[in-house]
Amino acid sequence: MNMNRNRGFSLIEVLITIVILMVGLLGLAGLQGRALTSQMESYQRSQALILLKDMIDRVNANRKNAASYVTELNPAVACPVTGAGSSVASTDLAEWCTALQGAAEVQGTAKVGAMIGARGCITQTAAPASGVPSQYLVAVAWQGLNSTAIPSITCGQNQYGANDALRRVVALPVVIADLN
Repeated sequence: MNMNRNRGFSLIEVLITIVILMVGLLGLAGLQGRALTSQMESYQRSQALILLKDMIDRVNANRKNAASYVTELNPAVACPVTGAGSSVASTDLAEWCTALQGAAEVQGTAKVGAMIGARGCITQTAAPASGVPSQYLVAVAWQGLNSTAIPSITCGQNQYGANDALRRVVALPVVIADLN
C-alpha cells in the first residue's frame, strides 16, 4: 500500500474550500450593505420624528394662532425669511424649515443633519365649529432609499421623481380646543 497518497489535501479539496468560503464572504458583504441601508433609513425616520414633535410643540405653544401654521414647506426651494416684527408662527415655520434642511449638523458648510429631500406640511383637517375643536395634521416627508408602499398622506407627493414609493411620511394630528 502506498502511504504517500493518503497524506495532505488534494488541489480539488482546496478549490472547493475556497469556493465555499467566497460564497460565505459575498453573503456577508451583501448583509453589510443591507445593514447600512437600514441604519440610514432608521436615522432619517428618527430625525423626522424629532422635527415632527418639535413643530407640534410649537403649534401647541401658540394655540390661538394655530391657523397661521398651515403651510407646505419645501426647504429645497426656499425657507421663509423672517425679520423684526415677524409673528411667532412665521418665525417658528422659518426655524422648522431650517431644521428640515439639516442645520442641526454641519460638515464644512454642508447641512447634513436631516433627511434626504425633507419637506414639512401642516394642514387643517377640521375647521372649528361650535363645540368642535379644530384639527391639524403635521407631517414630515422625505426620500427613502428603498421602495415601499406609497403613503396615503399627500405631503411631498410627486416630489421625489417618478417613484413615489421612495417617499416616506410621518404625521401626527394636533387638536386645538375652542379658545373663545
